[in-house]
Amino acid sequence: MTEKLETSIDCVLFDLDGTLIDTAPDFTLVVNKLLAENDREALSHKVIHLNVSNGARALVTNAFAIDEAHQDFATLLQRLLELYYEQLNSTRATLYPGLDSLLLQLEAQNIPWGIVTNKPEKYSLRLLEQLQLDTRCSVLVCPDHVTDTKPHPEPIFLALAKLGRGPERTVYLGDHIRDIQAAKNADVIAIAAAYGYLAADTKVEEWYADFILRSPEQTTSLLNLLKFA
Repeated sequence: MTEKLETSIDCVLFDLDGTLIDTAPDFTLVVNKLLAENDREALSHKVIHLNVSNGARALVTNAFAIDEAHQDFATLLQRLLELYYEQLNSTRATLYPGLDSLLLQLEAQNIPWGIVTNKPEKYSLRLLEQLQLDTRCSVLVCPDHVTDTKPHPEPIFLALAKLGRGPERTVYLGDHIRDIQAAKNADVIAIAAAYGYLAADTKVEEWYADFILRSPEQTTSLLNLLKFA
């Protein structure tokens, strides 16, 4: 039975990759396709999974063991992005377990939810369209829309401005330390999604989030703890 949402939170913002949506299956496919094109051996899903939240640049760096100064880096990065955009046409990404139910309940109670991500709009919007979330999401803030990206608070401030909400009853969920830093800098409630793309030795407790989620299914229960007068 789905837990009923009974919270006085009036806005819920999510990071995208590794927090709201599990996008790692797509990146596993495209990174290994890029490696094959360059006569390199495939990497395991586990290895790729750990770098998804660090973005495309980190995926190239780790897959090819090169840094951004390498003469081939820009070409490889551009090709990876091309492959990823093509993959989005048949995406294998999915909402994390329990989160569709939460989104439906937020929508039913007229509590806006949105996405604040460091993923460019071209890819974020296409992904949301494929998962039929684009018309449900109340706000999408990407690097294209701001001067400073997370951990700077500007993206969260922009989302709040677009929604007409204040920080006091807003939560932001993310699976990277920069997400928690952005939330703290914006003075919203910071929730660490410890089920996301974290290395085994990551000490989430040292991010100093207000709350830590060990599984996405716990999200509704946590929001229900947040009651305001």
